[in-house]
Order: sequence, then C-alpha cells, then structure tokens
Amino acid sequence: MKKMEKELRMMEIRSAETESDDLIVKGYAIVFDQPTMLYEHNGVKYYEVIERGALDGADLKDVPFKYNHSDSVMIMARTRNKTLELIPDDKGLFIRANLAKTTTGKDLYELIKRGDVDKMSFAFTVEEDEYDRETRARRIKKIAKLWDVSAVDTPAYETTSIYARSYFLAEVEKETLDREKRRRELLLRTYE
Repeated sequence: MKKMEKELRMMEIRSAETESDDLIVKGYAIVFDQPTMLYEHNGVKYYEVIERGALDGADLKDVPFKYNHSDSVMIMARTRNKTLELIPDDKGLFIRANLAKTTTGKDLYELIKRGDVDKMSFAFTVEEDEYDRETRARRIKKIAKLWDVSAVDTPAYETTSIYARSYFLAEVEKETLDREKRRRELLLRTYE
C-alpha cells in the first residue's frame, strides 16, 4: 500500500468589499487542468496538473483557512463553523472566507486588499496520481483529503487567486482594461 503524504500547492487570493464590516476574501485555491512547473533540475522542468474531478469524494469536512500554512498563526476561518466555504466548480476550487476579526485577521485582510498577498495554496493528500516520463508531468487524479487552504506570499500555482472586492467589480475592471488595450491597438494601426 502506497503511503499518502501531505503536499502543498499555491494559487491567488483577494479581499471582497462588502456592505457589512465582515472581512470577506474570495479566490481559487485550486485551478483544474492547468500545468504548473514545480521543479527545475539541471535545466529539466517537472510539471504537475490537478485534474478536473480530483476533488470528487475528497475529505473536505474540516478545512481551515490559514496564512502560509502556518500552525503558529491563528486560523482565520474554517469549514466546520461555516466561516469558510469550499465550492468546486468547472474552473477549480473556489473559496469564500469570512476572516476572524482579530488583529491577525484584519492585518491579513488589509494585505490581501492592497495586493501584497494575492495568491493561495492548498495542502492535500494524494490518493491517486500518474506520471508521464515524456512530458515530465505528474497528474493528480484524486485527492484524498484537503488539509488547509492558505493565503500565501509565494505560490506553486500562479493561476490561483484571492481578492477583497466583489467578483463583479473585478470583472468590470478586466473588461475596462481589455477595451483600453483594444483602443490603443486601433490607434496604433491608424498611425501605421
């Protein structure tokens, strides 16, 4: 029988503006089917992919929200008391956390809101995986247990996110930036 070990991976996080004084942060702790380079040794790159469906049947009963996976920092939210929601969707594992209104919780919220901390990580135990020697890619097919999700300084997976504003406002900002980029491209073509 293969021994299952706890592993860590990183994603993006942001705070979400609310009408109450709650410290709400949202983001993706896991993004499915996105290869990420985990290691490079002597110029050879090694990748990992969390497959869509890897969370099916995973133990998500008591998952804490932490900072940098640290056991020396207070837990900020938790699924057990419903201050942390874990929502698997087509993209990955979406999280919504109502951070504790402690000094640490307020500090973390402010760092997320300012963008100083903007990625997430997850600690997990693999139940089933496979490795492709040609592509040097490990595919995580099934996660047995999710140990925690964390706001982190340095992620393994750059495609993760966390934010401290509404999803809608973030989408509006992206659309505005896209329109501005297209406008500049049209102007450049006009003067060519």
